[in-house]
Amino acid sequence: MPNPSPEASLHAASDAGVEASLLRDSLAGDLDAFNRLVELHQRLVFNICLRMLGSPAAAEDATQEAFISAWRNISSFRGQSFRAWLTRIAANACTDELRRRSRRPAVSLDAPAAGEEAPLEIPDRAAGPEEAALRADQRRRIQAALLDLPADQRLAVVMCDVQGFAYEEIAEAMRTSVGTVKSRIARGREKLRRLLAAEHSGG
Repeated sequence: MPNPSPEASLHAASDAGVEASLLRDSLAGDLDAFNRLVELHQRLVFNICLRMLGSPAAAEDATQEAFISAWRNISSFRGQSFRAWLTRIAANACTDELRRRSRRPAVSLDAPAAGEEAPLEIPDRAAGPEEAALRADQRRRIQAALLDLPADQRLAVVMCDVQGFAYEEIAEAMRTSVGTVKSRIARGREKLRRLLAAEHSGG
């Protein structure tokens, strides 16, 4: 993997400095600073909730709940990775939603509602219609397979393979060891392979 350019490193350091300043102000009770943190992280949180829940509407609700909870509990932040701390809160919001679903099993929310697509990534404008359709179908199959994983494996796989978190950050977010994180990712990937292979052979 190539080393980042000096410009990229400087930009990352600048972003980290901005976040640290906003965190200090948020911890002091500055709501405007916290709202700027929301702007920096809302896409990450929404994407994680979308992968966990499969429904954009449910993901929006969970994202909103996560940020409300984060503001209410900002005093509990102890200087670790903010995005790992925030992801843990978002995962808890998703877990609450999944528990609510389990109490009403007759209503399935795993798949998007009629007319509601789950945009799992930005479409490639350079792709032709046929290639774009194939990619969209593949994204739908992967998302459906993700929803068949246990929640802990799903979160670990999403954080690692979709969002690019380091094992240590995932362990921090999930309040477990790096070894457990690696095990969950390995089991989750293997189950995903089996599910997708079974669907392919069945189709």
